[in-house]
Amino acid sequence: MEVLGHVNNISEYARSLKDTRLSSLRHPGEFFDYQRVSRPKDTQEYLKRASYNVRYFSANYAIVVALLAVYSLISNPLLLIALGFLIGGFLGINRFVPEPFEFNGKVITPQNLYIGLFVIGIPLLWIAAPISTFFWLVGSSGCVVGAHAGLLEPGVESEYEGLETV
Repeated sequence: MEVLGHVNNISEYARSLKDTRLSSLRHPGEFFDYQRVSRPKDTQEYLKRASYNVRYFSANYAIVVALLAVYSLISNPLLLIALGFLIGGFLGINRFVPEPFEFNGKVITPQNLYIGLFVIGIPLLWIAAPISTFFWLVGSSGCVVGAHAGLLEPGVESEYEGLETV
């Protein structure tokens, strides 16, 4: 019954995500329109394009960043193992060891298991270099989004953005 509650929470979150963020997802043909790519004449024009495109394509850029995050995890298997070990160990202790038990004449508490998990998991996580992976993700996302947003000319609809309809 507890698992069913978690599934309902996840489905509610996915539904709200779809209604809010993914409703503004732009068509790939519009996102990858290479005919609208041109070099801006100056920094002012670059910033104007980037400002408009980041707002207009925000859902598409979120998907690009998510794909880069998945790639960074897949390309760093030790980080994936370390995160799986820590998260899986934490969930396993929470679920299967809610109270102390006796093993070979010794009483083992959940706190002892958490200490063991962190003594092994934290050095493993440190070796996996999550900080450099995070900065790679920030840098690559910034380069990809910045290049796309600054080089893609805004569509015709941007000319009428400030006008009110009657």
